[in-house]
Amino acid sequence: MNKVMLIGNVGQDPEVRYVDQGVAVARLRLATTERGYTLQNGTQVPDHTDWHNVILWRRLAEIVEKYVHKGDKLYIEGRIRYTSYDDKQGQRRYATEIWADNMELLSPKPATSSTVNEPVAVPEPDNKPDEALPF
Repeated sequence: MNKVMLIGNVGQDPEVRYVDQGVAVARLRLATTERGYTLQNGTQVPDHTDWHNVILWRRLAEIVEKYVHKGDKLYIEGRIRYTSYDDKQGQRRYATEIWADNMELLSPKPATSSTVNEPVAVPEPDNKPDEALPF
């Protein structure tokens, strides 16, 4: 069985492209952090962060394009894929990718600011000189 489950933060805005016949493919970098701890002898073990290359296809890629941004927290479920390619200098390079089958957005939705930006009704002044100003 080849199954990966990750919870992490998006490192930069996702890259979305459209390939053959308009099929969307998204690529994003996801950071997962294992929290540090203290050993019984007092030794501090620091946090450890790993970066994962995540590939999403079709509808998941379209959702990523609309709703996922740098810093968002995601749950990714998928499988590991190992690929190789030749770089610009002709060197063989190897990459490990997570091909996502499922994704959940874990970041809270931004609060709507409709009440903040609504116009406020201001009453017309009466132009009565005898009234004291409220300030």
